[in-house]
Amino acid sequence: QVQLVESGGGLVQAGGSLRLSCAASGRTFNIYAMAWLRQAPGKEREFVAGITRSIGNTAYANFVKGRFTISRDNAKNTVYLQMNSLKPEDTAVYYCVARKTIGVLTNSDYDYWGQGTQVTVSS
Repeated sequence: QVQLVESGGGLVQAGGSLRLSCAASGRTFNIYAMAWLRQAPGKEREFVAGITRSIGNTAYANFVKGRFTISRDNAKNTVYLQMNSLKPEDTAVYYCVARKTIGVLTNSDYDYWGQGTQVTVSS
């Protein structure tokens, strides 16, 4: 069992910043990669950023490149998403996810999901 708990969401003005955190617990040794997905109202779920736990390879969606940074602290079993230059279109529920198998980070077949944290960006 792996449990993921997100924190750090909130309300911010356009151009502002937020830092999301995701703490993993349980059988974390089984995790290959962790990522952030998001879903806005009426929109499909989409990949935001991902990172492997060992080497730290990263992947980003085009719409966040240059603005968001994913990082990890393996000693704390925690992954972060630093979000800068936020835009109203970034408003969504952000989910921390993890998976056990090697693969392309941008795939959506993650095994474990957090409860989600709301990010709202006002104009």
